[in-house]
Amino acid sequence: MKTLYFDCFCGASGDMINGALLDAGVDFDTLRRGLESLGVEGYGIRAEPVDKHGTMAMQFHVDLEDDTPATHADDPDHGHSHSHGEGHSHGGGHKVHRHLRHIVDIIESGDIPREVKDASIETFRRIAVAEAEVHGTTPEKIHFHEVGAVDSIVDIVGAHLGLHLLKPDRIVSSSLHVGSGTVKCAHGIMPVPAPATALLLKGLPSYGGDVDGELVTPTGAALIGQLADEFGPLPEMIVEAVGVGSGTKNLSDRPNVLRVLIGETTGVRKTEPIIVLEAMVDDMNPELLPPVLEKLLETGARDAFITPVLGKKGRPAQLITILAEEAKVDALTSILFEGTTTIGLRMRTEQRICLDREWKIAATRWGSVRVKIGLLNGKIMNQSPEFEDCQQRAGEARVTVIEVYQEAMAAAVRGELTNG
Repeated sequence: MKTLYFDCFCGASGDMINGALLDAGVDFDTLRRGLESLGVEGYGIRAEPVDKHGTMAMQFHVDLEDDTPATHADDPDHGHSHSHGEGHSHGGGHKVHRHLRHIVDIIESGDIPREVKDASIETFRRIAVAEAEVHGTTPEKIHFHEVGAVDSIVDIVGAHLGLHLLKPDRIVSSSLHVGSGTVKCAHGIMPVPAPATALLLKGLPSYGGDVDGELVTPTGAALIGQLADEFGPLPEMIVEAVGVGSGTKNLSDRPNVLRVLIGETTGVRKTEPIIVLEAMVDDMNPELLPPVLEKLLETGARDAFITPVLGKKGRPAQLITILAEEAKVDALTSILFEGTTTIGLRMRTEQRICLDREWKIAATRWGSVRVKIGLLNGKIMNQSPEFEDCQQRAGEARVTVIEVYQEAMAAAVRGELTNG
């Protein structure tokens, strides 16, 4: 398995990520052509090796027409003045603004792979959601002034295109060193991490460290949070390539760089975070609980189930357990409080190990049935016909569900499945 590791010991920003990917082997001309296909004008890109406190690194520059020398809107030294809520007035002479919908149109127009477009749009959406919460507005009303928008488009699309060219099977990241102290933003002096960055760091392991200043930018936090399949130390791997990307900040005691290490790993346990919600009820009619489970699953819970337990004073009770992504927690919590008699719940984050999954189609005498396949390092571990499909085919043909299930499973075992 080809694994890419982000070593964020000195933070993360868009230019650092792009520089590291270029240093790790991304072809600059291919990256430039992909970015040029977006049709954005008024900038140029270049990459050059620089010495950062005794360490050679690749500095990725976005040269804007009105910036001499080149400055980088996503670098911590530049300040976060490139996105605001609607109605915010700011100086600097930048009169052109782009909303999220305009940036989506730009990305969609490019001659770049579909997965790069989708990933880039998702990164911008994450940033817009965070900025909207900071400014008390909606993501659709967040706007980027001309310089910030161009710079962010280049950084974000460049990072996703670079990863597409490197084609890692898995991405792992270290904890994010965010820095400490305060940073000067468009709205005044703010604590580190800055407001939008702090929101984008939700659910990610991070720490303050001993560097005075901001080391992680909103773009850096959004990209790492979106890209990393898991967080932790460098996994056991045979390193085949190392890329070092430079930020513009110069530190007195360490290189201000982000490293990328790429190599082969085998027998890897692929983990991902999962939120566990639990609530116990002992004073509710059990007949009312199944509809609650159905609503939890419809709302996006990964799984939801009930376990009979003995509560205090020996009373029979029901333990409701929900597995969910963090983004779904608020909605699922509301369902629990509205649909049950519980007055409190517990929440914790755990790690789970999952097989890679894919869906294929089994042809039976009664119609097509989807088959879910579990894979470990590309090897099939298990196969399971989708029960709802089997039930539907059985009802249509007036045969038993087990007949349809067995025929679909036989097709899977014989390797007679097709792509859906």
